[in-house]
Amino acid sequence: MMFASRAARIALVVVPLGAVPVVVLAAADTAPVARYDMRAGTVSGFGGMGGGMGAAMSMMMGGGGSNVQHELYLRLGSAQTPAGGKAKADHFVPPAAKLGKSVALVAPPKPEGDPEILPEKPKGRLLIFWGCGEHAPKGQPVVLDFAKIAAGQKPPALPGSAVLRDWGPTQDNSRSFSRWPADDHKFVKADSSLIGPQKVVSTYAPEMNFTLTKDFMAPITSRTATLPSGASRLSWTGIPGATAWLAFLTGGKQGPGGEAMGDVVMWTSSADKQFGGGLMDWITPDQAASLVKTGTLMAPTATSCVIPAEVVAASPDFRVGTLTAFGPQESFAYPPRPADPKIAWKPEWTARIRHRSTTSWMQAQGMSMSAAGMQDAEGEDEKKPACKPKKGLGGMLGGLGGMMGGGNKGC
Repeated sequence: MMFASRAARIALVVVPLGAVPVVVLAAADTAPVARYDMRAGTVSGFGGMGGGMGAAMSMMMGGGGSNVQHELYLRLGSAQTPAGGKAKADHFVPPAAKLGKSVALVAPPKPEGDPEILPEKPKGRLLIFWGCGEHAPKGQPVVLDFAKIAAGQKPPALPGSAVLRDWGPTQDNSRSFSRWPADDHKFVKADSSLIGPQKVVSTYAPEMNFTLTKDFMAPITSRTATLPSGASRLSWTGIPGATAWLAFLTGGKQGPGGEAMGDVVMWTSSADKQFGGGLMDWITPDQAASLVKTGTLMAPTATSCVIPAEVVAASPDFRVGTLTAFGPQESFAYPPRPADPKIAWKPEWTARIRHRSTTSWMQAQGMSMSAAGMQDAEGEDEKKPACKPKKGLGGMLGGLGGMMGGGNKGC
């Protein structure tokens, strides 16, 4: 392979970039030939439970739960085409990862068109709240009445999504692209560890060697408690490495006669009414520090947030909440950035790993919900077949997915 002769010295001279973002290049710098992105998460609470009535009841009562799972996502993008025409990529991991000798990165299938879904007359409302506090301030919620909008009424100004999603390499920005998890039946376990030497070898990118020193973040322990005002206090125990916190809640109220879509409620702890986008993703430490200053994220020292009473009152049938601690990042490159800023940097490759820990809880009135029916995989290329809308809670959640651009996920 064309880069094989460099493998030995790559292993010797690669140095971590620390807090310097690997994707930021000066005017005279050149983009790396290849970029590698790793995302390591800890999932607890409702999202991490393996099932069982006891766990489900704990979540419904607002408990953070003790079930813990790990998640790991790998992405390799390159400006080169495969040598010999055959694409092959492997990430060799330390034994403590418990993934075998290596995992194979594979190119995702070409996206297919969405299945045809019969249009329905829009109905229901979306109520949007933001900020911690016992009561929602004046001007909240922002209300979207879908029937009125469909009839031609101008919708109100929506909260923003100024934080862009940063996936790193993708099919769209890479000549060659692959990722993991793949269809190999491998997955990280609750006791898997990432610490140790890593090597990425492929037929379309330089060989990458780097050593990780930070492991999966600790799980979050959280509780909710109802206050006399009707507000809900969310509290948690701080965890090492947290750089910022974000809480998010989705709730709802069924329509007349038990119709699936009534009112859907969305709330975020963001004080400057930022929703979605990169906030639902993986935030770097530099981003976190900036977003804490603007009130978009809670400070790393925060241990509580009150969900306004108006949010609770507007979603009497169900509420599903998440609390995320954004964590550290490790960045690497070969060759390292020159100390002299006058010398252009021409990296062959860059690599980074971002961390987060997320817990979730569920509260429902007179309804039963399964964990399997609520979990939402991160595989953004998955497509689900068309089906008839459901009534009840499942239908409400499916309708919410459609409103937020998530397709027919309630089917």
